[in-house]
Amino acid sequence: MRPQHIFLVGPMGAGKTTIGRHLADLLGLSFVDVDSEIETRAGADIQWIFDMEGEAGFRERESKVLVDLVSESKPMVIATGGGIVLSADNRAVLERSGLVVYLSATAEQLIERTRRDKTRPLLQVEDREAVIRKLIEDRSPLYNQVADLVFPSGSTQPLRLAKKLAEAVSAQC
Repeated sequence: MRPQHIFLVGPMGAGKTTIGRHLADLLGLSFVDVDSEIETRAGADIQWIFDMEGEAGFRERESKVLVDLVSESKPMVIATGGGIVLSADNRAVLERSGLVVYLSATAEQLIERTRRDKTRPLLQVEDREAVIRKLIEDRSPLYNQVADLVFPSGSTQPLRLAKKLAEAVSAQC
């Protein structure tokens, strides 16, 4: 396998972090979650950043972390936030910096997986289902645009899914 970063993109709840950790272990790579890195650098959680700086402030932080991570020479698996593709600059960074895997999921799967989640600022609304459906509608074309590989996260056990993804990634590299 040619050394390169592997980016996991997709909507919140698609399994980017869970599957990404397994994938990194299987491929012998480091794993970084962009949202966790933002929280570490800020010394605050995502909700606080959204509350204090708004979505625009959060997106600035997200872009900075992405650029910093891709400058690392050591290849790694990078789980991105669901909205990272909203920025054309971020999409360009993803496309030129490694293999981009779009972890797709149905609206129903995402609704179920995020049903009790209190940590996602965009879902702290009355009608979560409508928000999820709108996010999928708006962002799916962008995920597809940057993706080298589209991989359904489905309902399979995460480790089994990561093993299948590792095979698919190895075939791409």
